[in-house]
Amino acid sequence: MSKMFVKSGDTVMVLSGKSKGVRGEVIAVSPKEGKVIVKKVNVVTKHVKPRKMGEPGGLIEVESALYASKVQLVCPKCGEATRVGHKKGGIRVCKKCANEF
Repeated sequence: MSKMFVKSGDTVMVLSGKSKGVRGEVIAVSPKEGKVIVKKVNVVTKHVKPRKMGEPGGLIEVESALYASKVQLVCPKCGEATRVGHKKGGIRVCKKCANEF
């Protein structure tokens, strides 16, 4: 997958998995892998080793990537999760209310 329908800063809704129905903001997009990282969704515990002298190690919680096909863009006008259409010039459009993103 090279072209993504989601950009960083967009609000999306998760369609499947543990966090189904949760809305969140996209932090990062990886078009090469076809994945996105959404704020406070798919949180995993990561073991961190102390790198510098005096720096604490331990467990931290980090958002993990999930496939872009598992999220759907939320329209800012109608507030519903919707599919994305395109106009000339690469403008993204809501399929439900024809509002531009």
